[in-house]
Amino acid sequence: MKKNILIGVSSGIAAYKVLNLIALLKKDGHEVFVIMTKGATEMISPKDFEKASGNKVSINLFEKNFDYKEVLYKRKVEHIELADKADVMVIAPATANIIGKLAHGIADDFLTTTALAVTAPIILCPSMNVNMWGNPIVQENLNKLKSIGYQIIEPTAGMLACGYEGVGRLENVEIINKEINKLLERTDSLKGKKVIITAGRTSEKIDEVRSITNRSSGKMGVALAEECYLRGADVLLLRAKNSISPRYLIKEKIFNTAEELLQLIKVNINDTDLFFQVAAVSDFKVAQSVEGKISSDNSVNLKLIPQIKIINQIKKLSPKTKLIAFKAGYGLSEKELIKEATKKLEESKADFIIANDISRTDRGFESDNNEVYVISKNGTVKKIPLSSKREVARKIVEYIG
Repeated sequence: MKKNILIGVSSGIAAYKVLNLIALLKKDGHEVFVIMTKGATEMISPKDFEKASGNKVSINLFEKNFDYKEVLYKRKVEHIELADKADVMVIAPATANIIGKLAHGIADDFLTTTALAVTAPIILCPSMNVNMWGNPIVQENLNKLKSIGYQIIEPTAGMLACGYEGVGRLENVEIINKEINKLLERTDSLKGKKVIITAGRTSEKIDEVRSITNRSSGKMGVALAEECYLRGADVLLLRAKNSISPRYLIKEKIFNTAEELLQLIKVNINDTDLFFQVAAVSDFKVAQSVEGKISSDNSVNLKLIPQIKIINQIKKLSPKTKLIAFKAGYGLSEKELIKEATKKLEESKADFIIANDISRTDRGFESDNNEVYVISKNGTVKKIPLSSKREVARKIVEYIG
């Protein structure tokens, strides 16, 4: 379906890459309108963007022979008209300067003025020197924008135009294009549904500085939270303290230990339609944690005791909630993995269980990719082949309904 895409180009050296992004968007059938900062016009000619988009490029708030009387007569202001027609606005590259302006509500040119008037989703694609990217002020500004709903497509690592190597390169335009289309294609299939998703790893105290934990990054759980959010669900993300954060403004509560997670579930599970238990919860905790720091001069014997199985509590707390459990296997054959997962599904009385192998470095824990088996309580098995966790999340939500 044809949509109106507003592209803001600020004065990063990666501005030339946006021409390829526009070509991809046009190929997908979208209408593209470009706004450039004056600095960006020093990098690349507006004519190149006019040719790529097929539309006039907007640069100046006040064109030559500007007449306020004409504006009052026609009741038309160009940057407001552009803001109103946008289905999504993308700022790429987003420099530290433009990020700072938006974070503090500064509207001193066509791009920032339009961005403040846009009510559609806004995607920021930062690109800058690695030291600028790591500057606490820049990160604070990004967090502020994210907190009010901006989506951030973070830069990647590599050789930068300035000669430095590190994080700061504009994300691949093919990926940016996919994210734009994903945002535009969101449905209301889960509108009116209350969804709780757990993500990340628990941490059980040994002493004041050490703990028992695991390698879960929270990426799979966060991807599912984002997918449900984009489908209109009322999402609550129960996220581990060290988990990655969602890209969207999703309600979340933070936990550290398994006990903290269980208490959050008990408080929030009422009237929940879908519950995804994705978090990697420690099976054990230390029988008696130590106050202070254990000396490293001598050997230490730790007694580990089993913890309550959170997954087995969900249906007891809320029998009508559709429960989607996760089972991580290690080095198992496909048959063995499905068998282990089916056993856990029956024990927990889950409606579905998602099984994956975490012994491979290219999938599962810490990876951006996954390959899973979705097993239903009636015994059907669906394999979702190796792909990004965001794509896996999309297919899981589509399948389970």
